[in-house]
Amino acid sequence: MMAKLRYHNMNSPEMTNDITDRHGGQIVADILMLHGVRQIFALCGGHISPILVAAKKQGIGVVDVRDEAAAVFAADAVSRLSDKVGVAVVTAGPGLTNTITAVKNAQLAQSPVVLLGGATATELKNRGSLQDIDQIALLKPHVKWLASVRYVNELTSKLRAAFAAAQSGVPGPVFLEIPVDLLYPQHMVRNWYGIASGGQSRGLQKTLFNTYLKWHVNRLFNRGSQQPREIKTDTGFAPPSQGKLQRLATLLRKAQRPVMLVGSQAMLSAAKASAIQEAIRSLGIPAYLSGMARGLLAKDDHFYFRHKRKLALKESDLVILAGVPCDFRLNYGRHIPKSATLVSVNRSRHDMRKNKRPNLGLLADPADAILSLAEMSPGNQNRKDWIEALREHDNEREREIEGQAAIDTGLINPLNLCREINRHLDDSSILVADGGDFVATASYIIQPRRPLSWLDPGVFGTLGVGGGFALGAKLCHPESEVWILYGDGAAGFSLAEFDTFARHDLPVIAVVGNDAGWSQIAREQVEMLGDEVGTALAHTDYHKVAEGYGGVGLSVQNAGELPDVLEQAKATARKGKPVLVNVLMGKTDFRKGSISM
Repeated sequence: MMAKLRYHNMNSPEMTNDITDRHGGQIVADILMLHGVRQIFALCGGHISPILVAAKKQGIGVVDVRDEAAAVFAADAVSRLSDKVGVAVVTAGPGLTNTITAVKNAQLAQSPVVLLGGATATELKNRGSLQDIDQIALLKPHVKWLASVRYVNELTSKLRAAFAAAQSGVPGPVFLEIPVDLLYPQHMVRNWYGIASGGQSRGLQKTLFNTYLKWHVNRLFNRGSQQPREIKTDTGFAPPSQGKLQRLATLLRKAQRPVMLVGSQAMLSAAKASAIQEAIRSLGIPAYLSGMARGLLAKDDHFYFRHKRKLALKESDLVILAGVPCDFRLNYGRHIPKSATLVSVNRSRHDMRKNKRPNLGLLADPADAILSLAEMSPGNQNRKDWIEALREHDNEREREIEGQAAIDTGLINPLNLCREINRHLDDSSILVADGGDFVATASYIIQPRRPLSWLDPGVFGTLGVGGGFALGAKLCHPESEVWILYGDGAAGFSLAEFDTFARHDLPVIAVVGNDAGWSQIAREQVEMLGDEVGTALAHTDYHKVAEGYGGVGLSVQNAGELPDVLEQAKATARKGKPVLVNVLMGKTDFRKGSISM
């Protein structure tokens, strides 16, 4: 016969007493502090309460969100915008399952994130307890490292291992599962298991079972809590091969029409951003920027180009991919002509060779390779004709955009909206891109003002990053204006985080491009299949939703009023209130034929 454990409700009166003896939650908080973590993102749950309470006592900010996915997105943003690892803490079962999309997004974006998940008590595993599922099997395909803690004295070592794994090699999310009975004080755990009183058991079976439980709990706490010591984690990457760098320098000296594509992987270290800027300029290579690299070069930089990248690649004789794989964004490598020499620099050997084997591959950190190349190569400044040809391509596209922005679309023209937002950005603004058609349009028009000032989901194309990304960005850079560019479809995923912004006094600015539809899909679906089913929305009052969550809501449908409304939004944010501008838009064919598969 299986005896019944006395496993009490986490919210019972006995759980509300002050915690007096050291517990696992305090060990977790100590390790987080030693790793420079200054805030964690969480949605509360009994399985993780000791971590939240201990973190607060340690001086670590506990930022509670309205959806667990937002907690991971926020941690992801912290990782991208600083040289610290973002941390999310979620409860067991559905708390963890709610994070899967955000974790997968971080994996594909190569963002170092530590996810801590609560779990059922060790003795109740696989016995039908609340929210008990196989969390390790669930997370395994989506993280680069994971583990489950078995004893209190493993917390320190496994947390250290989690941080090291997240940052080393190709960065990515990691998961550490911590059962609830390793987090609460020992006297409480003994009480749950019914062995706190030390009274006599009646009957042999009960005596044996009570003896087993005492042995089990003693094993959980068998060595007590380890005091964390100073932590030094080597998260660097092997330096690029000097021989291959020399070959690349030779290729660059000989090239007449080189092009460099710089991606997010080159921006893994925020501290190197300024040096990378200068290196690209000194090399004299025309550069196209994507992902987190947007904003690396100033909008008027001589070597920065934004438009008609496909045409530039077609005409090039040397293509350097700095942290950019040949995936769908480069048509699986087919945008690069066979006549051009391809050089790929990547931390991942798999990504370096994906779909198109390079003539020269450097398994290295792209930032370090660019900096080292600039030191050994003076660059070739005799490319005036090539630079002028690319500039004309750029200017031609700008003229096309200007003409399309002037088209009457009934309600506000999306291109005109993007141009107006661009005019209202401060030099310190950070942009969070969350949407399909509207955000993709914005990427052609709105120009980030500085490095690490553009956050988009990355290759996964995830909708719903807006609230969490903005949360992390504003906490990293409280002095900056943080703008969310929402498609009206994407807005529905994270508008509830306006409650989080309001409660934590985080004055972000959100602009919803509201054209009443999933336009990126509808445009092609209607033409190819003749039906808009599933793609039609309404001109919903998203501004009123923001007001309901404690923010300020503004609405505009007249282009002439748009500048004043955006100024009002900026003024509202300066006063400390989050604000959402609901912009009713017309529809355009600007991105016709651009859907990716």
